[in-house]
Amino acid sequence: MLGRIKLGQFNLSLVLLAVGGVLTIVGFVAYFQDNSTLNLVGFFYGIPVLLGGLALRAAELEPAPYTRPTSPEVLKLREEQATPTQNQVRQDVTRYRYGQEAHLDVALQKLGLSPSGQECPELSGLHEAEVDGNYALVLEFDSSTLPFSTWVEKKAKIESFFGPSVRAELSQPTEDQVNLALITSLEPAIPAPVEA
Repeated sequence: MLGRIKLGQFNLSLVLLAVGGVLTIVGFVAYFQDNSTLNLVGFFYGIPVLLGGLALRAAELEPAPYTRPTSPEVLKLREEQATPTQNQVRQDVTRYRYGQEAHLDVALQKLGLSPSGQECPELSGLHEAEVDGNYALVLEFDSSTLPFSTWVEKKAKIESFFGPSVRAELSQPTEDQVNLALITSLEPAIPAPVEA
């Protein structure tokens, strides 16, 4: 059984460039062979599709790479515990995006992690892990212009932004890198008071 192909999983700009290029070449060949039907198809469809592919290519943001393979145990944890927000973030950053400058740039602005006039921290990769028996999505940022202390100050805001049922852990593997772990927080539900 074939899985569903998602639009963001393949490079749309390359597809448009290939189709537009083929149609344009067919148009030129047909022009020199006096085949007006193919000539029209090639020029009227090929050139706009080719230009559309070039425009998408210029505005393309490639998927963030996985920096570590995800183990079967972590995949099982993801299936059992991942929140809709964790899944959405993972899916968004691992697909081609068009018209965005950086992955999660809007989220970082809302969190106050992209001050005006400064360069936004850039998502350089991600990996999935198990932390204390819980699923964790770890986002790896190049953060050379934003100090680690600013990330720490925004920790509560990060948790409320990516929550509910998510806690954030921050680490600094190198001076210019910040890892943000979004960890599933499986807190037991508080039972409702029983009326006597």
